[in-house]
Amino acid sequence: MKYVIVGKNMEVSASLENAVKEKLGKLDKFFTEDTTAHVTLSVNRGRHIIEVTIPVKGHVIRCEEVSTDMYTSIDLVEEVIEKQLKKYKSKIVKKHKVQAAFKREYLEEPTSTDEEIRIVRNKQFEMKPMYPEDACVQMELLGHSFYVFRNAETEQINVVYKRKGGSYGLIEPEE
Repeated sequence: MKYVIVGKNMEVSASLENAVKEKLGKLDKFFTEDTTAHVTLSVNRGRHIIEVTIPVKGHVIRCEEVSTDMYTSIDLVEEVIEKQLKKYKSKIVKKHKVQAAFKREYLEEPTSTDEEIRIVRNKQFEMKPMYPEDACVQMELLGHSFYVFRNAETEQINVVYKRKGGSYGLIEPEE
């Protein structure tokens, strides 16, 4: 696997770069050599953050971990990505075009079906047009971390969500 390692609000030392390559190198058993992992290291108010994004043929494997120590964050992110890959392997194997990014040995391993995705509840509700700011207020009143609504300006279905740090995000469909 190839690595693109950048620092945000910090200088990436050789020892940090080596730690990232060594720890994420454990993921080499899953991916082909031409797969690229984009790694962003940052420090913000004593929080050491690592973001790893691995694009694979139309899908993205992404993980972000935060701790008080960058080396701990690096350890955590590798564990989470490995769990994600194992959990969703059966879904990945079914999508033949995505398989090209993964090693054959990984794809041929037996999959565990212990953690199958099941939808246990279905909700339907009327979507009145509203502005994104109003949707954020509604989301807060409901105590949810996201809210689906019809945008009053575009008439399209949008989603507002609460981000880490208390800010908000808006998801809109591409036109």
